[in-house]
Amino acid sequence: MSRAPTPERQARRRRVLPVVAGLLLASALLRLSGDDWRARAVGLARDVATRDQALAPSGSVAPESCAAATDTAGLLEAFQSREARITAREGRIEDRMRALRLAEAELEAKLAALDAAQARLEDTLALSESAAETDLTRLTAVYENMRPEEAARLFEQMAPDFAAGFVGRMRPEAAAPVMSLLDPATAYSISAIMAGRNALAPTQ
Repeated sequence: MSRAPTPERQARRRRVLPVVAGLLLASALLRLSGDDWRARAVGLARDVATRDQALAPSGSVAPESCAAATDTAGLLEAFQSREARITAREGRIEDRMRALRLAEAELEAKLAALDAAQARLEDTLALSESAAETDLTRLTAVYENMRPEEAARLFEQMAPDFAAGFVGRMRPEAAAPVMSLLDPATAYSISAIMAGRNALAPTQ
C-alpha cells in the first residue's frame, strides 16, 4: 500500500523541477545550430535594447548620442558662419560692381557730352572760319574794285600787318597801282612783312 508523500519530499520535488526544466532547455539550445543560436541571441539582445530605450525616461540621453549631437551642432554652426561670411563678401563685391557700373555709365555719359560739345565747337569754328574767309574774300574784292588812290588812302590808315594781308590776297594787277600810291615807308613795311612771311615758307 503506497504511502502519501511527506512534506520533505514535496519540497525536494519543488526544488528539483526547475533544475530539470533548465537542463531540458539547455539541451534544446545545444541542438540548434551555432549560427542560428547566435542570430537568435543577437535578435534577443536587440529586442532588449529597444525595449530598454523605450522604457527609459524621456529626458535621459546616451553619452554617445550627446557627443554626436555636440559634434553635429559644431559643424552646423561652422558651416553657417562660413556661409554668412561668404554671403557678406558677395554682398560687398556686388555693391562695388554696382558702384563701378554707375561710375562707368556716368563716365560714358560725360564722354558722350564732351564729344557732342567738341563736335559743336568744331562746327562753330568751321562756320566761323568759313564766314571769315568769305568776309575776307569779299573785302579783298571790294579793295580790288576801288580806285587805286582810294584804296591807297585806306591802306595808309591800316596797320602794316593788316594791310599786308589784303595786299597778299589781291590780284597782282590790282595790288600794283595801290602799292605805287602808298607812302614809301608804308609800302616798304608792307613789302617787308610779305617777304618775311614767304621767307618762312618751306621751299621743298
